[in-house]
Amino acid sequence: MHRHHLNLLLERYAARWPAERELARRFLAFAAAHPDCLSRRCVPGHVTASAWILSPDGGSALLTHHEKLGRWLQLGGHVDGEARIELGALREAQEESGMARLRFVDWAGGAVVPLDLDVHGIPACGTEPAHDHWDVRFLLQAAAGQRLVVSAESRDLRWFTAAELAVVTGEESVLRLSQKARACTAGPGPLRHLAIC
Repeated sequence: MHRHHLNLLLERYAARWPAERELARRFLAFAAAHPDCLSRRCVPGHVTASAWILSPDGGSALLTHHEKLGRWLQLGGHVDGEARIELGALREAQEESGMARLRFVDWAGGAVVPLDLDVHGIPACGTEPAHDHWDVRFLLQAAAGQRLVVSAESRDLRWFTAAELAVVTGEESVLRLSQKARACTAGPGPLRHLAIC
């Protein structure tokens, strides 16, 4: 599987988040050691993609109450071989939210850069052994006038302000996403968006 684009995203991430260079290096090393890292067949773990989705006014973020894990989390999942990781995040966000019109927020000056990276363990389930998800996370914004549709993977979907998030979750990675998104979108004027083809 082609990992060039993933490596490019990780290098951009390290440049934009210098305090997290070591984490980006861990991702790069994992990808180098596992040619099939973009496939869920990669048994030790695999690359996943998720989206922190801002509301049309930018004041709230969309979370799903995950069916299997029973927690409020950002939307996302397996990339299933998609070399352009951000397209995997977009696909998962659309499928899990029911919204077709989602745009990447241009917070890094014209290039697609992950908002966050996170490695987390997934417990064994049925015939699937315990493994790690190497999650690459992106910042998106929903266009106005769309209805949310709860998918089979979710118990609920809901918009939360930053203050409400702290009440419904203590998940460090979710709260970190919220903080990073606020830092990257602070400032006057409407958010800019990237054209992703």
